[in-house]
Amino acid sequence: MTTFKTFSEIIGQERAIGFLKGVMGRGKIPHAYLFAGIAGIGKTTAALALTQAINCKEPVNQGACGQCQTCRQVRSGNFPDLVFIEPDRQNIKIEQIRDLNRTLSFKPISGRYRVSIIRQAEVMTDEAANSLLKTLEEPPQNNILILNVTEPLALFPTIVSRCQKVLFRPIPVRAIVDWLVNNQSLGEDKAHVLAKISEGSLGKAIRMCEVEFIKKREYLLSRLIQLPGLSSEEALEMALQHKRKHKERGSHEIGKGEWDLFDLLSIWKSWYRDLLLTKLHCPADFLINVDFSQKLKNISRHFKIENLIDSFHMVDRSQRDLLQTRNVDIMMEHTVLTLKRLASQENNR
Repeated sequence: MTTFKTFSEIIGQERAIGFLKGVMGRGKIPHAYLFAGIAGIGKTTAALALTQAINCKEPVNQGACGQCQTCRQVRSGNFPDLVFIEPDRQNIKIEQIRDLNRTLSFKPISGRYRVSIIRQAEVMTDEAANSLLKTLEEPPQNNILILNVTEPLALFPTIVSRCQKVLFRPIPVRAIVDWLVNNQSLGEDKAHVLAKISEGSLGKAIRMCEVEFIKKREYLLSRLIQLPGLSSEEALEMALQHKRKHKERGSHEIGKGEWDLFDLLSIWKSWYRDLLLTKLHCPADFLINVDFSQKLKNISRHFKIENLIDSFHMVDRSQRDLLQTRNVDIMMEHTVLTLKRLASQENNR
């Protein structure tokens, strides 16, 4: 669940927050924003902070006071002029946008502005996108739309062109480490590992803390290291084991469950990335799995560079396919068997 914060409490997004505050200071707030960046870096948190700031009764330095009635309502989730639109399973449907448009036809109930946050806006159906486009072309007064996206190129160009674009960048490793140490009571070493693996996503790092990620990661990597020595039948069983866990939760819950296939593929991808960097004699500081540096050095000796590149691309493609395919069985079986072939001694002599 997103934590409600003021602008000053958001870490690692100084440039984006500075831009938003600058726009507020000029007194010309756009009717629509496009917040773009990877998941878990503060897009929704910033949208809520903006909601507070533009409706705050006692604003401070282009930000919210955090104490007035409006700020308290936003923080508690009870602000009547805050609307959330999220995917219904895999898509945002036209019915959801029609309901939003009906809401926008009325004046805000208590605030200066009604703010409508559309999360994962890139998964709107074409019909929903066209309906939203009409609203953007004739924006209702005192309403602000915020479209949160990880893949802005997946949106209609006509929608993108009618929004003020704000880029949210991956959060620096040091900022995530400090946050985890201060807020999750982690030791420096464990926090550093999680910060590197999260790839700039504080949300991902927090979720990994909650599911005892370090232990599960060690298990997943040990299974991947064993892959060349498994029979084809054992490799297929390994693929099916992880597929079953994913299927029990449903693909629409990617990134939200205790553990899922998307996480597993992220770990595998980071492993092949690190093997390749180790093979190329890059410094250990460049590694994601920095606590496995010696094991990476030993294993990388048995790989050809081209096989490591192919393995990385195989996992990367599977991770992207996971967001779209319904045939997870075939995808995972193909991935595991391909990785086994690429890791075999015959291919790496």
